[in-house]
Amino acid sequence: MTDPSPRVAPRPASVTAGDDLPAPGVIGIGLAAVLTFALAQGSWQWFATFIGVTLLAVLAAFQRRAAWTPDLRSPYLRGLVAYALVVGLCVAIAVAPLLQRQAWLFPMPGTRDDCELTGRYQALQVKAALGDLAGADRAALAFAQQTEARKAVAECLAATTTLWLPLYGLAVALLVGTAAWFRDRARTRA
Repeated sequence: MTDPSPRVAPRPASVTAGDDLPAPGVIGIGLAAVLTFALAQGSWQWFATFIGVTLLAVLAAFQRRAAWTPDLRSPYLRGLVAYALVVGLCVAIAVAPLLQRQAWLFPMPGTRDDCELTGRYQALQVKAALGDLAGADRAALAFAQQTEARKAVAECLAATTTLWLPLYGLAVALLVGTAAWFRDRARTRA
């Protein structure tokens, strides 16, 4: 006699990282963060903050580290280093627009003044490029000068911010890695 009830097929096991590899989420998020850096051109825009926060949320939701061991060559430590560096990279992407725009958060001594000079120079170039036409419509000239000056300042600050972002990312990675190591060690000993 046959059983009329429907049979449920067991679900295949999900793919997870082995004990010797970091979780796949770390690798994918690291790749996404690197692509964000590589494709970013010009001024850092607020969408970078959204990308960085989204990548951090995905990392927090799907990250799994190996069991804690004190061995320096352990899969745990390799996974922890990858995790911490990817978190640092995502945080750097998330805070880049804020660092570029807020002097109190990222003072960049002297650089902000230099970027302002670059903007003033760009405004002069706009006027020089128009030559005798500049006197025909002073409002249009002023608008063109302001637009080009702002663009030059933003690109200058973005370039400087990008130079300093690895330092911020490494600082975050060290903090996250150290905190995670102590937390995981305490959980293992408990």
